[in-house]
Amino acid sequence: MSDTKPHDQDEWVSKSQKKRDVEARQDLGEELVKLSIDTLKKFDLPEDLFQAIRDCKRFTAHGAIKRQKQYIGKLMRDVDPEPIEKQLSIVKGESNEHNAWLHLLERWRDRLMSDDAMLSTFIADFPGADAQQLRTLIRNARREKQDNKPPKSYRALFQAMKDVIPEPGLPTRQKDEDEEA
Repeated sequence: MSDTKPHDQDEWVSKSQKKRDVEARQDLGEELVKLSIDTLKKFDLPEDLFQAIRDCKRFTAHGAIKRQKQYIGKLMRDVDPEPIEKQLSIVKGESNEHNAWLHLLERWRDRLMSDDAMLSTFIADFPGADAQQLRTLIRNARREKQDNKPPKSYRALFQAMKDVIPEPGLPTRQKDEDEEA
């Protein structure tokens, strides 16, 4: 008995634990089925998993949906669930890291709206920013606020800043990779 190696015990996983892991991945797959196709495109899913989720959304028969969800669970076994769970928490609004990033964007937008000198600070901190575009958006947003018009440029300024300020913990935006291709 003393001949057993301690690392063998660490690698052993009970059948119950394996079953819980499989069920957790299947539940994660069911969460993905509930999302819209446009939202799913933002996830970095394997093509066969993405197609299985799209097929599941098409089905109307209860038995077919149940079988497809089981198939999705099977496909989920080969996928690392952590990035998917992280994206899912962002979509649900449960990610503190994502919320902090959005608050940072809002603070920068308010600073840029209140003081012209903040634009040079912003450009120094984020050299990838288009100064001319930001200057135009700030000017238009101020004018909209003054004239009590809808905040179109105010929102556009926020979107422009989202492209410049990287979100912590996530890979670079897909849009950048698609533009290069």
